[in-house]
Amino acid sequence: MKLQLAMDELGLSEALEALKELHPYVDIVEVGTPFLIDAGREAVRQIKESYPELEVLCDAKIMDAGAYEAQLAYDAGADYVTVLGITDMLTVNGCVEQAQKQERQVMVDLICVQNVAERVPMLEELGVDVLAVHTGADQQHAGRTPLEDLKELTHYAKKAQVAVAGGINSETIDAYVALKPDIVIVGSGILNAEDPVEAARVIKKALS
Repeated sequence: MKLQLAMDELGLSEALEALKELHPYVDIVEVGTPFLIDAGREAVRQIKESYPELEVLCDAKIMDAGAYEAQLAYDAGADYVTVLGITDMLTVNGCVEQAQKQERQVMVDLICVQNVAERVPMLEELGVDVLAVHTGADQQHAGRTPLEDLKELTHYAKKAQVAVAGGINSETIDAYVALKPDIVIVGSGILNAEDPVEAARVIKKALS
């Protein structure tokens, strides 16, 4: 299982500083959507240049112009780009085609997708690499977790890797590990922990 560190609320200099201590425990660094809005593709470039051994995900949450927007992320050095699962299949297909051209990967964010049983086979048929259940920040504040969504996704996913995101931390990690996702995405559970390095170490150990 891979650990993906979601960096959302940090500036570029803060993110690079945090990675100095955290990078040994991380497999994928996510340039989260707020971070991307703030720092642009330069965040992807600098993180990839600083840590070429790590994979970098650009959380663009593509909704339209799939091939072009995916290309922008890949050209900046991203190994993965995200596209929203609720968008048109033509958009998803554009992302997949661009990923295949550049030998990169596409992660589909299933946030707000209601018809998982119907949607997942369609997405897998297009050749997406990763399907991610995602309980958004606003939903987390209302008390939701992605655990039940992960159970549902693991039932329907047959080809793609499975990822999970949404409020996961060192205290809750074991419940997710039990469902054997391929990628566990953690943001504030590490970055806002009292001891971020220790939190990352505990989570990474649980994934081993």
